Amino acid sequence: MSLKLLHEPETEDPILSVVNLIDIFLVIIAALLITVAQNPLLNAFAKSDVTVITDPGQPSMQMIVKKGEKIEKYTASGAIGEGEGAKAGTAYRMKDGTMVYVPEGAADEAR
Repeated sequence: MSLKLLHEPETEDPILSVVNLIDIFLVIIAALLITVAQNPLLNAFAKSDVTVITDPGQPSMQMIVKKGEKIEKYTASGAIGEGEGAKAGTAYRMKDGTMVYVPEGAADEAR
């Protein structure tokens, strides 16, 4: 019969470290599942349309639009404010918050 003294170290079981690693991986998996569940583009139960804009106003801006099951991705060309076109008219904001668009040349016709 052996006498176990208080100062004698206990032998460590190598399987205990594996159990601790499994616990850590379970916590990481739970955190990833919560992150995925909060992503509006990956939420399968959401019936509403979602628009996500990344880097707004920057040359690397991207817009992701989800309409039902269809997901479209638009990328900015990097040329902000450039392009061909002509002034088509003027928009005015009224005191009640409504917007009024006056086409170009409509003011001349009204005279």
